[in-house]
Amino acid sequence: MNKFILFSLFLFLESNGMAQNKNPVFISGTEGHKSFRIPAIIMLPNKDLLAFCEGRVNGSGDFGDINIVMKTSHDKGATWGPINTIVDADSLQAGNPAPVVDLTDPAYPKGRIFLFYNTGNNHESEVRKGNGLREVWYKTSIDGGVTWTVPVNITSQVHRPNQPKMNAAYNFSEDWRSYANTPGHALQFANGNYQGRIYIAANHSTGAPKKGAEDYFAHGFYTDDHGKTFQLSESVNLPSSNESTAAEISNNGLLLNARNQKGDIRARLVAKSLDGGQSWNNISFDKNLPDPVCEGTILNLGIKKGKHVLAFCNAADTLKRNNLTLRISYDEGTTWEKQILIDNSTDPKKKDFTAYSDIVKLSKNQIGVFYERDGYAQIVFTVINWKK
Repeated sequence: MNKFILFSLFLFLESNGMAQNKNPVFISGTEGHKSFRIPAIIMLPNKDLLAFCEGRVNGSGDFGDINIVMKTSHDKGATWGPINTIVDADSLQAGNPAPVVDLTDPAYPKGRIFLFYNTGNNHESEVRKGNGLREVWYKTSIDGGVTWTVPVNITSQVHRPNQPKMNAAYNFSEDWRSYANTPGHALQFANGNYQGRIYIAANHSTGAPKKGAEDYFAHGFYTDDHGKTFQLSESVNLPSSNESTAAEISNNGLLLNARNQKGDIRARLVAKSLDGGQSWNNISFDKNLPDPVCEGTILNLGIKKGKHVLAFCNAADTLKRNNLTLRISYDEGTTWEKQILIDNSTDPKKKDFTAYSDIVKLSKNQIGVFYERDGYAQIVFTVINWKK
């Protein structure tokens, strides 16, 4: 291949966001873990990046000896420090890390990190049958993630777990069984009536397993007093809504974006709230966001001309987990004007080449993308100059 063709190829890849360095942060089979999954990332006020994921000790399965691990970068993702285990539930599962920085608590003027996560004592399929429990916890840090508080169990506030079997009057069809925080970052409202509210998108299953995963429903939970108490949102009234993510929009609103677990429509499900994520309306499928039944992540980038600019990232394919794509909306998710292909594989033998991801605003022009790559062999970080 001559130099002209190579240069032309570079320009094409660069214009599509694919010439960026893909810096491995977690590599499966190293650092005491057979597999790393479920990325989440945040930036601190001092510009440090904290990258979280599940460290799966013995294999790649969703249940078992799973820790929550973290690495720190002091140079916008160019290099990463050593692995740190933040949550270790012994031989059981700790997962779905959902970090956020509380910037409005007067008791912590430099900010306080919240890390929400789940623990489980059985496989998800068994929990859906009523044989097990998923719980909800958080830890906090005020020193950039160097040290963490003891965990706080908030399950009784944000979950509706199985009731005692001896309660004959209880309607067991209304049990919440499986439960999971958003894969990826949580959020804090920066504007409006709910400024300071910390919000965690989530999902649960209700009652016994149903065909097409129609026992799944998305919801959210939130705190208005910096973690002292928590409230539940309404459930999104669409069966099979799962693995939700959310971003602040105008008029005290929240846009929730979820995976359609049923898979009959290969597109993202969206719901809007006008009361800070407490209730939902305008529930629909966004056919402009194709999805292979996988996770996606949404992020507020700021306000332009009175509208919140949003970024969304997912494996934008209807058949397999591939074609990781970053999209930008200037009208709060009504349309997606810009799209940037982050990474893909044209090899038909490559299964799940790009899967789960999380995104973080690095600067006015840059977004960091932290994502699973090459059949879950690694979780990598790349920087996208999205405004050029």
